[in-house]
Amino acid sequence: MSVILVVDDDVAMRDSLAETITDLGHTAELAENGAVALARLDRDRPDRDRPDFHCPDYHRVDAVLLDLRMPGMNGLEVLARIRALPSPPPVAILTAVATAANTIEAMRLGAVDHLTKPIGRAELADVLTRMLPSGPARPSGEAAPTTEGDLIGGSAAMRSVQKSIGMLADSDVSVLITGETGTGKEVVARAIHRHGRRASRPFVAINCAAIPAELLESQLFGHVRGAFTGAVADSFGSIRAADTGTLFLDEIGDMAGPLQAKLLRVLQERVVTPLGGKPVGVDVRIISATHQDLAVAVRDGKFREDLFYRLGVVPLALPPLRERLADIIELAEFFLAQFSKPPRRLSAGAAARLLAHDWPGNVRELRNAMERVAVLGRRPVVAAEELDFLRPRRSAIEEVPTTDLPGAVERLERAMIARALADTDNNRSEAARRLGIHRQLLHEKLRRYGLSGSRTDSVGEADDTPAG
Repeated sequence: MSVILVVDDDVAMRDSLAETITDLGHTAELAENGAVALARLDRDRPDRDRPDFHCPDYHRVDAVLLDLRMPGMNGLEVLARIRALPSPPPVAILTAVATAANTIEAMRLGAVDHLTKPIGRAELADVLTRMLPSGPARPSGEAAPTTEGDLIGGSAAMRSVQKSIGMLADSDVSVLITGETGTGKEVVARAIHRHGRRASRPFVAINCAAIPAELLESQLFGHVRGAFTGAVADSFGSIRAADTGTLFLDEIGDMAGPLQAKLLRVLQERVVTPLGGKPVGVDVRIISATHQDLAVAVRDGKFREDLFYRLGVVPLALPPLRERLADIIELAEFFLAQFSKPPRRLSAGAAARLLAHDWPGNVRELRNAMERVAVLGRRPVVAAEELDFLRPRRSAIEEVPTTDLPGAVERLERAMIARALADTDNNRSEAARRLGIHRQLLHEKLRRYGLSGSRTDSVGEADDTPAG
């Protein structure tokens, strides 16, 4: 049972709405103006000592129906003050005269909807359904979980990346991060820097594909005054700016050949030569990244082989998001917490839609999708239809029921494991590799879900021991 606060200076309208709210199975509280409403909501503030919370009859307000035109504070002013509260309930604006201006302003200020009076029972039921959570809400005042540096994910693939970061952090070894566009290569580079002994020193990032070759040389290596037309003062360049710290070279595969030779000298001799100047010693760690296959570029003569091996002393490959299904929901909720205040939650149907999408743009595409949902949605829970712009491509996932999120994820896991075993003729080692998990974890899930069948290991020896 939810508590709905009705704010309207019209007694008849308040009573009519209260009656319908009660018929719909909720509790109505009434306020004749904005000041009374704000005083009631002030009792719900998480930063206050509220002895009345010990009273069993006391309940927080779950949603507000707010009249637009009232004496004293109008509805828009009250809405703005409600939205400024630490943990505001969702608000729907009611008005007898809807205009483009007040509709736009109400939605801009954070209203769930802007409704025109009179309001029918079905319309009221619909807006309350959209305003009220469909599941247990996060306790008042509890912050949404966050992860430092946005390096989020508990999948086996991301756990492997996280372990590599830990082992690389304190080293000065050059790291080459590879992965599709949008997988978070710069996030990983910053994590390596942040967790290492150079954390207090500069982190300088350069996108080699975004700067023309004739400007990139000066940007990286610096120049002295008079080195070329327009060089009116000395410039250190990014390599010297990162001295004692980390230089991150994104899209290193787009660097021109002559610059590759100069960068190789920096790596070999730890000196940088500015344009028109003399060599200067530097202590800089270089982390680079690319979405290209540099081995193919080396073979085709587009990238120096010696530089390739210097940059990739330790290669670190980032998996695409479609291979990190276990991380998608966690990432989506993290982004929702960033973009929506208070944080919105995913319904089981919305979660299934996210899992059904192939995410060609990877984490960056997911982030953009959650920002879009946060901006255009007002209800506490993200419904499946809000993600209609995503095109599902996984038929097995589309069949997952949308009753509850844990059940949906469990059915998804079971379907994926069964499909992987079928595709590999029950070779559990290969199935585990395709799923991106350890074989031992696969065995545990087989026992949990009661999946059985002939077991084949990685060398082709069959074992008829039941999985359960």
